[in-house]
Amino acid sequence: MHFNQTMTKAEIVDRIAKQTGIEKNTVIAVVETFMESVKNSMIAGEEVFLRGFGSFIIKRKAQKTGRNISSNTTVIIPAHSVPAFKPAKTFRDMVKGGIEAK
Repeated sequence: MHFNQTMTKAEIVDRIAKQTGIEKNTVIAVVETFMESVKNSMIAGEEVFLRGFGSFIIKRKAQKTGRNISSNTTVIIPAHSVPAFKPAKTFRDMVKGGIEAK
């Protein structure tokens, strides 16, 4: 198993352009607009659900006590929200099967 492979936004744009025949500049605009739409929705507190793919969700983290190790003091980490991605079950199962098959 090899988990260090990554795909960049430029590679995604190249792949979409090749598979669809759409000009790269148009694909870049669509991909950028999609990413901005997801970000803006989540900033506004909305989650994004893409059936068969997954959900961009907001995880709420409770307030907790932490430690500043450089000054050895206790700090309160306030409650906050973080963006996360939760893949759809079919997508998760396909990835799991693909990794096990390699």
